[in-house]
Amino acid sequence: MKILQPLLALFLMAFAQALYAQAYPIRHVTMIVPFPPGGPTDVYGRAVAEAMARALGHAVVVENVPGAGSTIGTGRAAAAAPDGYTLLLLGPSLPIASALYGNLPYDPVRDLAGVGLVNYGPQLIVGRKDLPATDIAGLVKWMKEPGRRVRFAHAGVGSLAHLCGVLFADLVKVEVDHVPYRGSGPALNDVIGGHVDLTCAGLSAGQYVRSGALKGYGVTSRERSGALPGIESFVQAGYPAMDINSWHALFTRSGAPAPVLARLNDALRQALKDPKVISTFERTGVLIYPASEQTPEAASGILRSEIKRWGELIREHNIAPSS
Repeated sequence: MKILQPLLALFLMAFAQALYAQAYPIRHVTMIVPFPPGGPTDVYGRAVAEAMARALGHAVVVENVPGAGSTIGTGRAAAAAPDGYTLLLLGPSLPIASALYGNLPYDPVRDLAGVGLVNYGPQLIVGRKDLPATDIAGLVKWMKEPGRRVRFAHAGVGSLAHLCGVLFADLVKVEVDHVPYRGSGPALNDVIGGHVDLTCAGLSAGQYVRSGALKGYGVTSRERSGALPGIESFVQAGYPAMDINSWHALFTRSGAPAPVLARLNDALRQALKDPKVISTFERTGVLIYPASEQTPEAASGILRSEIKRWGELIREHNIAPSS
């Protein structure tokens, strides 16, 4: 009898979880977007939420919880009930911010469970149109000229564009002046205006390369981008560490029942096949992860690896958040 009791308890627990998952969801699900309305993460989140709602049969309501490099919204999700009713759409900002701010009151790896990878897109290093260099090799040669002070614009200390510039300067062994702006738009505008030399931007900046307002030097991916086939890949040009993606993945509070996670993952997979979601992503130059990578394990894995990667770079360069 003593042996049967633990087995019976396990059976009843599994049975209860199965019943819970069959009923899930019985009310609306909240998706936290840790940025203000209107930005890329918000746009992606709303498109995915609408499509997931159709798959789940209940509304998925987007709640914007901005602040401190996405750490505030992440804290809200990390403190939620482990029932699958609170989701969180994350990108590289959280791994970066976790190193910048430190001593967070939660552990994102421990307290968040992956639902699946959503989308990704390489970055694009662009320069003012009157730069003499025409390719990556020429750009590096220009940067290394005696007395050269390269002005590298970025969207603020700790932004992906900032770390992209820090990493590139490290790899080519050149000192650069990092010029912070309040967002990627103002940084890009000042490169177009010729006030600074370079910036690291999303592929949507390719429109300015095509129009001649900017020079495009390289995409931070393993291969050339189909959207900009005339621009080199940094990896193919001999800089494998410049494989940098802006990515998004969906998470929920760790401890959610496995059947609920499976239900959420299935709904996400259905959403990523939705024509409206695909169109939204295509307009901004991001790609949907292959089906084989739309897994909970892949989402948790990218969070771990990005925390390690950017944390090491931030500590190496003693980068601190601006006051």
